[in-house]
Amino acid sequence: MSPLPSTQSPKLLDELKRQIRLRHYSLRTEEQYLYWVRQFILFHCKRHPRDMGAREVGAFLEHLATDKRVAVSTHKQALSALAFLYRVVLRQELPWMSDMVRPKAERKLPAVLTPQEVQLVLAQLEGTQQLIGKLLYGTGMRINETLRLRIKDIDFGHRTLIVREGKGAKDRALMLPEAVMRPLKIHLANVRDLWSKDRRSNVGPVWMPDALERKNPHAGMTWQWFWVFPQATLSQDPRGGMTRRHHMQDQQFQRHFKQALQLAAIAKPATPHTLRHSFATHLLQNGYDIRTVQELLGHADVSTTMIYTHVLKIGGGGVRSPLDMMTV
Repeated sequence: MSPLPSTQSPKLLDELKRQIRLRHYSLRTEEQYLYWVRQFILFHCKRHPRDMGAREVGAFLEHLATDKRVAVSTHKQALSALAFLYRVVLRQELPWMSDMVRPKAERKLPAVLTPQEVQLVLAQLEGTQQLIGKLLYGTGMRINETLRLRIKDIDFGHRTLIVREGKGAKDRALMLPEAVMRPLKIHLANVRDLWSKDRRSNVGPVWMPDALERKNPHAGMTWQWFWVFPQATLSQDPRGGMTRRHHMQDQQFQRHFKQALQLAAIAKPATPHTLRHSFATHLLQNGYDIRTVQELLGHADVSTTMIYTHVLKIGGGGVRSPLDMMTV
């Protein structure tokens, strides 16, 4: 990729980063917004966004939809990044943004594994990766919610997990499956050894949310704030530059899950998120009401959870085929 103009765009991108961080957006959102703003500038031959407007934004979005054929979710992400750029960074009114053509989202049924298929996949995973897989299926957590768990978020006494600032910045309480109690305790004993090693080696504190690092600079070195699934190696914080221990990255589990799927000879287009879909579908099959499932998944609207009722209408939970009623 050719470099952006040295006189203007880097300052623009610095301000974009500053505004994103002021609002406590995630690092992933920051990376995505920066990517799409760079692509927008490069698409228009490195012109500064303040010298462009509705016509140029529309041309870029049309390019993504027709030439690049990006997914609807990707198109929405690019649109959100440009809306943030103009509204927050450049402080321009955007009455024209509502006129932008948006690809129509297709309603697709999620891939769902049967309980037997879930068991087969989990059996192909080992150690920490298997524990992560069991938590994904056993609680319905998203992969990043699982990897961001802290020691303090686990309550063995009440058999509860607390998801902190999940999607929509909401907390929620989940069940701690009996099947993971023992392996999780063994795992945490090994994690505590790693934490103790970090303390002896004067490794910097783990990342802390919001202003907690400033208010209590020692909290990030305590056991209660340590990661349940820490990385094996230290890394440099992309925002602060400090060398510290971060939590495991989702790509690592994704690779293991893909291999497990192949070893289990399951041909469905499954991903780690499929375990969450399977969790919800199996709860409904077992008679739990949809409001309970909605709360466990952390959906803001029950209409999002309703997609799993559509899954139940096919296969084992659906209508019996008239062919099966014939004696042919």
